[in-house]
Amino acid sequence: MEILVCVKQVPETKDVEVDENGNLIRDGVDSIMNPYDMYALETALQLKEEHGGTVTAITMGPPQAKEVLKEAYMMGADRGYLLSDIKFAGADVLATSYTLAQGLEVIGLKDGYDLIICGMESTDGDTAQVGPAIAETLDIPHVAYVSSIEESTKDKIVVEKDMADTIEIVEFSYPGLITVTKHVKQPRLPSYKLKLETQDREINTLTFDDLPDDDETNFGLKGSPTQVEKVFPPDDDIEQVMWDGTGEELSDKMYNELKELKMI
Repeated sequence: MEILVCVKQVPETKDVEVDENGNLIRDGVDSIMNPYDMYALETALQLKEEHGGTVTAITMGPPQAKEVLKEAYMMGADRGYLLSDIKFAGADVLATSYTLAQGLEVIGLKDGYDLIICGMESTDGDTAQVGPAIAETLDIPHVAYVSSIEESTKDKIVVEKDMADTIEIVEFSYPGLITVTKHVKQPRLPSYKLKLETQDREINTLTFDDLPDDDETNFGLKGSPTQVEKVFPPDDDIEQVMWDGTGEELSDKMYNELKELKMI
């Protein structure tokens, strides 16, 4: 099987500043692999161990995002691709998924692929939209919120989809895409042995000029129909008030407080 895994480098802390355009200022901030992407990578590695083939990790970001691909190598990924270009900066969900789809198309033309696996969401975005949007752009079947791989062959896969109130069993033939939850597999720890073995392994870089689409208006800030009007860090100065009384008294106090704050 040829499996592609989308991974992302995210801030390790929630205390991240933003610039005037609403973009995270990542310089000087410790970063890690998005936790959900570790579950995606583990799923890919176990499928490779069962069926053979290769696992290729791809990420989009500035040059320092190579570190997340090195971490993927330490877990067992065979190849890594970095999509990096100033023209990709400021991308919203649509532009991000389109850029990743373009990169995946380049890799697919070169090596082919059966399955694309993404984490359910990223901890710095929480939209859970990029994976499905990639599949829609590539015009391939996809299943989101996969919590279990029920069966897999070299031609098809059967997955369990967590719909909160219900569980669905879905089968589709390759090529296709899934996004996985943290219940799908337990990620292995990065291997120090693999770190030594892969420290000189090549990381391929794809820029705007390497992609099939040469229209700049489809990428980055230019290709983002949604724009952030205002971003600000959460206020940690929370005032706490303790009230005593009967249920009726407390409900009256709550009503009067909300009315005074003009929240009702």
